[in-house]
Order: sequence, then structure tokens, then C-alpha cells
Amino acid sequence: MKTFMVALAALLMCATFTFAKGGDSMKDEQDRLENSGRVMHEILNMPDSIPQDMLDKSRCIVVMPSVLKAAFVVGGSYGRGTMVCRTGKAYSGSWGTPAMYALEGASFGFQIGGEATDFVFLVIDDRGVDSLLHSKVKLGGDASAAAGPVGRTAEADTDAYMQAQILTYSRARGAFAGVSLEGSTLRPDDGANRTLYGRDVTAEQIVAEGSVHAPDAAGMLISTLQKASPQLRR
Repeated sequence: MKTFMVALAALLMCATFTFAKGGDSMKDEQDRLENSGRVMHEILNMPDSIPQDMLDKSRCIVVMPSVLKAAFVVGGSYGRGTMVCRTGKAYSGSWGTPAMYALEGASFGFQIGGEATDFVFLVIDDRGVDSLLHSKVKLGGDASAAAGPVGRTAEADTDAYMQAQILTYSRARGAFAGVSLEGSTLRPDDGANRTLYGRDVTAEQIVAEGSVHAPDAAGMLISTLQKASPQLRR
């Protein structure tokens, strides 16, 4: 038993190192974008999904596909995905070029179980977007966050939802639900953005300035969001 536990610990450390190290190739980052698109497409086609009014109020959406429990055991960079925002003044236009992001923090590890979990974040005000574009953001600290409501027609006008800058969701074992991720952090994944776009480029340059074009791998993610919520509703 002791030998087994040592081997398991070593395996988990290796898995965590892989997450912390991040993507090593263009294909890694393209796969992240494609997986994010599939996750968003599947979630938005579930019977109990994100309320339409919350989706329509979102300036940006962050998708973290297939986050594994092993990544939470030893520490490091836990989730890797992307953020896509609406273009134009006050993020009110069509969905634009995605920037790569990382999710960190051990506070939610116990919630995941043994299977891969997808996380989705709705950024529903301009201040939340601006914070995410410029620095690492601690949920519940630097930006107010709440577990999001579920159901296309669910009531989403309570004080908790209306005051939150970011709404958080998870999908595991086929179940989609709001989840509290307070204490965790989101940050731009600069290394992944460099790999994907071929040069040093900040999240602000990608999202707000439109200095690069969206890669083909982001096609499903962008088209899915554009079809589901073509314009911002304040």
C-alpha cells in the first residue's frame, strides 16, 4: 500500500507539472480553442443551460475545458482555456479574437471529483473585463463572483447575480450547475498567447485592440456564441 501511495503521488505531481508547464506547441493551443468551442456548443444545447438574459449581458466568456482533479493536488496552474469578448465600444459588438487564460487556486479542488470538469465564466460588466485584461484576478476579491443561475428561463435578477462581475459554472459527469470558485484566480496565459499568435501579445492587445486575427481553431467557439447571443443587452 505504501509503495502504491508513493507511486500515485509521483503520478499526480507529474500531471500537475504538465498543467503548470502549459502548452508546448501551436497544436496544444489550437486544441484548447477547439475543445473550448465544443464545450460551449454542448453546454448551450443542454436543456438546463445558461439563462439567456445572463448570456446576453455577458461582455466576455471564459471557457476552461477538461480540468482534471490531478491538477489540484500538488499546486501549480490548474486549468487552461480561453477568453473571448465582444468587440466594439463597451464590448457591445460581435464576438472577437480569443485570448488564452489560466485558472489557478486550490479552493475548489474538492468539488471536482475524479473526472474531468469544464468551467465557464461569464464576465458581465466592463470593470470585470478591464481587470482580467490587465492582471491576475482573484474571484471574490479583485472581482465579485457568484455561482451562476441555471436554466434558460431561470430568474437571474436577484441582487447576488446583478451585483456580481463574474458568474461561474461547472460541468462534470454530464451535469451543469453554478459553482462557487471564490478564492481562485484567472490570469492571462502569456506563454500560450505567444505560441498561438507567433509573437509577444498581451490579452488587452488581442481582445480590446484587435491586433491579431482569430485562428481557424476558434471558429466553433466564436460562431456558437454569435448564434446564441449576437448582441449585448444591458
